[in-house]
Amino acid sequence: MSVRSRARLRAEPDGRGGTALPVLESDGPLALRRTRSPRAAYARVTVVGAMSAPLNGDRLAIEAEVADGAHLTVDAAAATVALPGPRPDADPSTYTVNLTVGEGAVLHWLPEQLVSAHGSRLHQTTRVRLAPTARLLLREEQILGRHGEPTGALTTRLTVHRAGRPLLDQQLAYGPGAPGGWDGPAVLGGHRAVGQLLLADPAFEDAPLPARLLGPTAALTPLAGPAVLVTAVAADARLLRGILDGATRELLDGLKNRFEEGFED
Repeated sequence: MSVRSRARLRAEPDGRGGTALPVLESDGPLALRRTRSPRAAYARVTVVGAMSAPLNGDRLAIEAEVADGAHLTVDAAAATVALPGPRPDADPSTYTVNLTVGEGAVLHWLPEQLVSAHGSRLHQTTRVRLAPTARLLLREEQILGRHGEPTGALTTRLTVHRAGRPLLDQQLAYGPGAPGGWDGPAVLGGHRAVGQLLLADPAFEDAPLPARLLGPTAALTPLAGPAVLVTAVAADARLLRGILDGATRELLDGLKNRFEEGFED
């Protein structure tokens, strides 16, 4: 039997310089836990998998709202593994993430990797709505197949709107059924780990960054708005995380001089 699950959270200022979580609703395999944050202004929520999911046919969703002036970090306790499940004829599973970030609010959305196991079929969609003065650090990582196995069928779409206008709309597809060439030299070139890092900050309006390479398998691209996108491929999850962590440190260090409080780790 397929699983239908929707988890919700809302962060808002607590009036004492911190951030409260008046809404923290877990559902099915999506268990949300408030965890200790190293920074007083930030609330931190960790997504804990309560069961194996998504299996083909499952419908999972997370909704997170960061109210004006609130600061929130969301991470995960472990990787999400998309599995085929017991019914080979089941529809693809879906995993939908809806994020809203208000005026002067900050969201770090830092889940662990999504692993596309052989035989699985997953459509993942992440939608983000940013207020004009919102700041966002978002990381997504896809691992195509477990060790020694082919990838499943994976489609991901990331759409971001700022002040009601499109900032980014990107769709990627891998594995069986994907357009030809997805594993060719112009796309993955045989790599099995791919990731995106999005940093949106109003500071980029006055000082946009130039496009450049970040090593042999990663690139930084300024967007038509106050944001930059880092895309990377790597042979495995460990190497991919190292590339994205290095890019994160470099980008955040560049913003430290502009804000007393910001995205620094």
